[in-house]
Amino acid sequence: RRVRRLRPPAATTSTGTVPVGRPGLVAAVAVAAATVDLVTKMIGSAALADGPIELPGPLALRLVHNPGVAFGRGRALPAAVTLGATALIAAVIAVMAARGMLGAPIAAGMVVGGALANVADRFAGGTVVDLFDLGWWPTFNVADIFITTGAVLIVLTARDRPPPPPAP
Repeated sequence: RRVRRLRPPAATTSTGTVPVGRPGLVAAVAVAAATVDLVTKMIGSAALADGPIELPGPLALRLVHNPGVAFGRGRALPAAVTLGATALIAAVIAVMAARGMLGAPIAAGMVVGGALANVADRFAGGTVVDLFDLGWWPTFNVADIFITTGAVLIVLTARDRPPPPPAP
């Protein structure tokens, strides 16, 4: 008797067949998150070139070029080290997400997309563009929102995952 391997279903769209399995979902969310972030940075850079925009409440839109990593830390590191380390971390997260090691694929895709957008931004300009300023918190961008939200969702959904089977 022959055993058939099950494959994830495919969805047909106007552009053809698109994989719907875990890696496909992680990739689709990552591409969407990175696109939203990079477009926001392009629009924000142009709109804020002449100065910040004060909004009602605690939020202001301010153009900041962050040479460091998270929250501006690591500013003294050489750009190649910062770029390489960030790209490596993004690659590890992407592989773990595709293999199902990070819980919910949408949350994992958010983290991967945000990380890749910041890597692309750093590669293109040597810094990461930050736009949102609360006054009491380091200035941040949409990629940071995706990374933080995705990480929180991964933690919250991790407790719902069954433990891995014991090794043979």
